[in-house]
Amino acid sequence: MAEADARENFIVFGAPDIQQAEIDEVVGSLKTGWLGTGPKVHRFEADFAAYKGVDPGLAAALNSCTAALHVSILAAGIEAGDEVITTAMTFCATANAIIHAGATPVPVDIDPVTLNLDPAKIEERITDKTRAILPVHFAGRPCDMDAILDIASRHGLKVIEDCAHAIETEYHGQKAGTFGDFGCFSFYVTKNVATGEGGMVIAKSTETIDRIKILSLHGMSRDAWHRFSDSGYKHYQVVEPGFKYNMMDLQAAIGIHQLARVESSWLRRREIWNRYQSAFSGLPIGRPAEPDVDTRHAFHLYTITVELETAGLSRDQFLEQMTSAGIGVGVHYQSLAQHPFYQQRFGWNSASFPVAEKFGSSTVSLPLSPNLKDNDVQRIVDSVTSIVKG
Repeated sequence: MAEADARENFIVFGAPDIQQAEIDEVVGSLKTGWLGTGPKVHRFEADFAAYKGVDPGLAAALNSCTAALHVSILAAGIEAGDEVITTAMTFCATANAIIHAGATPVPVDIDPVTLNLDPAKIEERITDKTRAILPVHFAGRPCDMDAILDIASRHGLKVIEDCAHAIETEYHGQKAGTFGDFGCFSFYVTKNVATGEGGMVIAKSTETIDRIKILSLHGMSRDAWHRFSDSGYKHYQVVEPGFKYNMMDLQAAIGIHQLARVESSWLRRREIWNRYQSAFSGLPIGRPAEPDVDTRHAFHLYTITVELETAGLSRDQFLEQMTSAGIGVGVHYQSLAQHPFYQQRFGWNSASFPVAEKFGSSTVSLPLSPNLKDNDVQRIVDSVTSIVKG
């Protein structure tokens, strides 16, 4: 494809599938004048709780998964000086939320097949300061929750699930986010349910969710919907120093319909994921492992690995050539210990996490959106094949 054509027909990585139902719902919110936290946020919370099979009062909508992680860590009673074990292969928000709570993230290397936190390496990282385990269901593949929950139980640790990639994920018939004390979800623009920005927390009790809602809106005892509804003005009290983490009705208006199509969208992503798996089987690149038995993969990311020794070009050269071909690609992720901030702050050395370091230096995420047309998928397959075969 000529360079001008590639620019004009650029395939955006993670472009959401926005349909008329979302547009109409947003316009409806604009016409009512209720843009902030209101009835559509409450409806979205109830719909999400129903999808996850928990009581309606056990979900709280926020403005990001980062916020969800932060307030969950605080609600878990984790304080300055405490340690939280997590995976070495995750987005920086996972570690940053721990840091913002005053605690210290303790990374653990990943399993080379699942790319999730390796349970066999958790216990060697537990100290008398450890208070929680924060597993990340990477790319939509569930972590080994049986092993993680066993370790947590034996050591008296909280479990906070980072489900940013895992809305549809299931492990042995149970939905991700319902295993631990908290489940935290993302509705960022590239996610399987997208609201532009947004997040959700699931917890085990209404008391905990109430605390999270207080933390998420300045520490006030009543949110804006309760203060300004037509039942009359309600005074509020500030009961602790909170944050500005609440979701808006404008976001929930999108999420309501994205969630309603979650199953059909999942089926389309699974179709594309399987198409990639088949098409790349003979190429000198690494492919993700097939989903484990008795689990449900969310198919949030399709990640390949490109290494100079086998593919004939480096990962970054591959990224550049895909972009030149008009195809948006991503990197999920460089390992935490490859970033200078964490090296300087905690003294982490990426060589201490060799599996995560190798994966983080070679991984590429290909577009995987229900918005992709069949000819888009074929173009992606052809471009990968052409670039790797050289």
